[in-house]
Amino acid sequence: MNRLTTPWGDLDLARFPEQPRDTLRAWDAADEYLLRHLAETESESDPDSEESGAVGVDLSGRVVVVGDRWGALATALAPHRPVQITDSYLAQRATRANLLRNGIDTDAVRLLSVRDTPPERIDVLLIRVPKSLSLLEDQLHRLAPAVHPGTVVVGAGKVTEIHTSTLKLFEQILGPTRTSLAVKKARLIFCAPAAERARAGTGPWPISYTVPQDAGLGTGLTVVNHAGIFCAERLDIGTRFFLRHLPRHRGPRHVVDLGCGNGVVGTAVAVADPAARLTFIDESFSAVASAEATFRANVDTAGPVEFVVGDGMATVTAGSVDLVLNNPPFHSHQATTDATAFRMFTGSREALRPGGELWVVGNRHLGYHTKLRRLFGNCEVMASDPKFVVLRAVRR
Repeated sequence: MNRLTTPWGDLDLARFPEQPRDTLRAWDAADEYLLRHLAETESESDPDSEESGAVGVDLSGRVVVVGDRWGALATALAPHRPVQITDSYLAQRATRANLLRNGIDTDAVRLLSVRDTPPERIDVLLIRVPKSLSLLEDQLHRLAPAVHPGTVVVGAGKVTEIHTSTLKLFEQILGPTRTSLAVKKARLIFCAPAAERARAGTGPWPISYTVPQDAGLGTGLTVVNHAGIFCAERLDIGTRFFLRHLPRHRGPRHVVDLGCGNGVVGTAVAVADPAARLTFIDESFSAVASAEATFRANVDTAGPVEFVVGDGMATVTAGSVDLVLNNPPFHSHQATTDATAFRMFTGSREALRPGGELWVVGNRHLGYHTKLRRLFGNCEVMASDPKFVVLRAVRR
């Protein structure tokens, strides 16, 4: 557990799920910079700017926090009863856990997903800049009708996360935009909403495309992507490789597309095997919405299907699954880590029946075979090329 010092006191914060040996903190320098800016009585970010000498930000109105990664911002601002909007189920769980950890009523923060209707009026809009430019674009379009010329809009991110394209989105959708100086490799974005842009039109999402002819079971499928989905405008090469080498069993089996993204892998199985029972799982609300849209666009009749926003295999009954298909992430925001993949593998082993199989695609250099052999006692290479490998582990 780590302790964050804020202008309003210290907080004990952790990521979710909490890993005893995890050295990654639940906040970063951008969170600290933003909180200092909100509370400061004299601007330290840019002595020559119009902010100099200003008293802090008035937080008495409706405060909305977008993209709060592990609940640090929402927990610090809990006395002002903010609304948190996120695409991450794990971020919501982290926020609840951190509120409880600090003795704060969880009702102090209203938790919304990016798929929910945002508040009708926003007086203070705080945005942690996401890795996905499309997700930022979609959120700004969704939130624009709720801001007004008096809304305080502040974005925050690491210097490496804020680009010219980031600033252009704020400028085009909300209004005039500028940035602060960098502090500890973090930067703030200041945007003044313009009245004539406060009713900006909706963005282009979701979008769809057709899977090309060289993608195995996925060939010809229609894929639907909401904003923020990895490689949203085309089939990524890892998924394409996986689709070419999926197992082709048939029958009334339970198949889980774990970390489903847009759901093209599970949908390909459903089309090839209508008797299969499919479960699509992802911690991203947008991913699960995309998976359901992809499935509905391609499957007229099929066995039972379920779409789950959740923490990996946590809600799946032990010993109930015949096949898990998994393309695990190896990044957690800007950090490279195999912790998520390992939890997915562990959860899959628990959920599989004896004889059930976990099929994994990943970059060769990640060495997933080592972890799978340790967990399952076996691991077989089913396909490989210079970049990717498809692995199969069987629950004994």
